[in-house]
Amino acid sequence: MTPDRFFTLMLLLKSRDAVTTQELASALRVSLRTITRDLNWLRDAGLPVTAHRGRLGGVTMLPGSGLDLTRLTPGERDHVSLTGLDEKQRAELNASVESQRALSKIAATQPRRVHELLPLTDVVHVDSRPWHQARASDTTPASLIGAVRRGRRLRIEYDSPRESCPRDLVVDPYGLFAKAGIWYLVADCTRVPRMYRLERITTWKEVDQPRRIRESQTLATVAAALIDQWEHNHAIEVSATIDQTQIERAQRIFGQRLVRDDHEESATGHKVTIRFLHLEDVRALLPFGSAITVHGPTEARAHLRDLATNLAHHYAPSPTS
Repeated sequence: MTPDRFFTLMLLLKSRDAVTTQELASALRVSLRTITRDLNWLRDAGLPVTAHRGRLGGVTMLPGSGLDLTRLTPGERDHVSLTGLDEKQRAELNASVESQRALSKIAATQPRRVHELLPLTDVVHVDSRPWHQARASDTTPASLIGAVRRGRRLRIEYDSPRESCPRDLVVDPYGLFAKAGIWYLVADCTRVPRMYRLERITTWKEVDQPRRIRESQTLATVAAALIDQWEHNHAIEVSATIDQTQIERAQRIFGQRLVRDDHEESATGHKVTIRFLHLEDVRALLPFGSAITVHGPTEARAHLRDLATNLAHHYAPSPTS
């Protein structure tokens, strides 16, 4: 269980008399199986979580235990509620110190045991940054968060990879969005929603005007719509068969982009579907060689054939003189 999911789950149990596992799964956007595993983890950790069957039943936590939110200031409660962020991202928002202070208060309320294990935060450190990542600009979440919270319009200079030179834009921000370790500014530009990668915002300044966002739209709804639109417009699904000896390696590399067809398994291979954002991305299959056989679509097979042919020509023996 991730720390953020732990705190969100504890907050839900603390704030309600009883909640069903389905409600917990929906709130945390995970499966029922994952919620069941998380609840068992809480019980094993000594937290008095109970479950009762029936129409009026549900998952509850006994009074006098769990998170004591009364000890937190409003600002600390606000920081604890930031879910989905790792420690590096909290630091980028200048939220790390406040979050750690809140977590320390919460930890201090938990009963001590004679043979208590060392806290996970003392023995596990997570850094989600890619290796050798360079920052392209000085625009950081911490530098933008104040202007965004003041609800002001922004004038940004955006260096898009599709443009020959940076563009000067006036945008109406909904907020900051972290996706796959990358920060974005979600904003309307001339009433059209966009996501702007922070590292490509070369300069910015506040405009002395309040933001003008669309009615009934929030940061969460706009970000979700943009992701759905982007994935629909940039997705290609490759059907393939992977040799039995390489299926675990493929799952480690492609993660949730790889879906196994359990009805199409044999002693020698597994039928899978792998989702790529662009046709060019199928080159990630080349290191598997003949251990992966791509069945479709046709353009994916053709592109792999071209890539393999060019690679073979590149390493062909030099003609002897």
